[in-house]
Amino acid sequence: MLYFSKLRVFSIFLFTIFLFYFALSNFLKFDDGFFKKKINLGLDLQGGSYLLLEIDNSPVITQKIQTKVIDLKKFFKEKKFKVKNFNINDKTISFEVESSFIDQVNQLLDDDNSEVNQYFPQYKTHEYNLFNSNNLFQLTLSDYGLVLLKTSSLDQAIEIVRRRVDEIGTNEPNILKRGSDRILVELPGLDNPDRIKSLLGKTANLTFQFVTQQDVESFGSIKLPFDDESQELIVSKRIVLSGENLLDAKPSMDNQTNETVVNFNLDRVGAKKFGKATTQGVGKRMAIVLDGKIISAPTIREPIVTGSGQISGNFTFQSATDLALLLRSGALPAPLNIIEERTVGPDLGQDSIDAGVLSLIIGFTLVVLFMIYKYRIFGIIANFALILNLFLLIGILTLFEATLTLPGIAGIILTVGMAVDANVLIFERIKEETKNEKNNIIAFDSGYTKSRTTILDANITTLIAALILFIMGSGPVKGFSVTLGIGILTTLFSVYFIARLFTAYYVIKNKHKEKLI
Repeated sequence: MLYFSKLRVFSIFLFTIFLFYFALSNFLKFDDGFFKKKINLGLDLQGGSYLLLEIDNSPVITQKIQTKVIDLKKFFKEKKFKVKNFNINDKTISFEVESSFIDQVNQLLDDDNSEVNQYFPQYKTHEYNLFNSNNLFQLTLSDYGLVLLKTSSLDQAIEIVRRRVDEIGTNEPNILKRGSDRILVELPGLDNPDRIKSLLGKTANLTFQFVTQQDVESFGSIKLPFDDESQELIVSKRIVLSGENLLDAKPSMDNQTNETVVNFNLDRVGAKKFGKATTQGVGKRMAIVLDGKIISAPTIREPIVTGSGQISGNFTFQSATDLALLLRSGALPAPLNIIEERTVGPDLGQDSIDAGVLSLIIGFTLVVLFMIYKYRIFGIIANFALILNLFLLIGILTLFEATLTLPGIAGIILTVGMAVDANVLIFERIKEETKNEKNNIIAFDSGYTKSRTTILDANITTLIAALILFIMGSGPVKGFSVTLGIGILTTLFSVYFIARLFTAYYVIKNKHKEKLI
């Protein structure tokens, strides 16, 4: 255990120096780009914005019900069932069936293998609950059907929110699911949440619809306002093209009008649809609608068959950039409402850092004094290894550009305690061995060997706990588990390589002394 080959000594020094330089990059400025990585600070340390969003699933449920009606009509038509008087009331679909088809319709809708009413064996329920009285049938979303719909909607919303936040370039955002209909968004370093609130508050449902020539609304048309509320236009309810066919969107300057515009590109299906619509609609106005408001309504002067186009609307460069961002990230499945908002100032974050550093310094100082008092020269070696352990931990966090939170600092402090505990176990075991063994080299070697199993067992069990916290936890809990887990690995390295290396050097040099410890 006390023997170190030259290759092993070189490897230990190389690894330690490598991570040491990474750790120093948090305190010093290096010209080399490779060493410009730094630890990111969490919301509680550097300040930032905290938003709690709630998803409004009402439009999703309505759309689901309306789509189901279309599917049912098509299904019954294919089966040649005589069904009439379809009606939607809240979450319920009602329709009437001719007497001769009642049993067949009932069997098809209530069957475990139903083509239009999915059955979930694990929950022993259909997607829709079926009620029928004589020839009147009613389909209502079941409890699990609602849960399934809301879960899917929430997961999709989280993904879109993540895309929008990432597009802004916020450093290490934290986006988490809260319950069945809420999303937590933490944005470290963002002290002005107005822009992000504006972006997250828009559904970004883009449609292209023709402007009709009618003066009043009819069954197939609807009156929509312009984004600036300056006027209204009556547009066809038929959607020519939606944002689903959008591949890319970028802000730019129109060379002819010198206006800020948004250029967009369509996928192959969208390009075909748009080309056909613009070919047939030459001379007509096409409204570009975002979330129920008209951005612009240009006149189609020639067919657009290239799959690319332009959106204009008195944009500033910032508003054009935000619109392009919204279109690229995709439309939210349902509106998001901000129900809680907090801003953590940098001063409060700095106070947290100061408190965490102070507690680390106090704990570290007490440990250092105790180790020197208890074990003298070996205490000094253990303290030196402990300092390097902290630098190794910070170096690894820097290498992966991890986010450090206040619980993460607690994990670092706990690492200090665990590192000291390992050294104490080794030194106490060596003391026992020196009572029976006069040869110092054998005694120290035996002490390291016999204490290894105990130390590994203790640290591995803690590492498993940290791993479970990382997998199952979120936010600050995950930050604590990261520093704790990495701290365990660096502790084992510093104890069994760094501290043991210097201990071996001292023991071998002073092997003839009567009592070394």
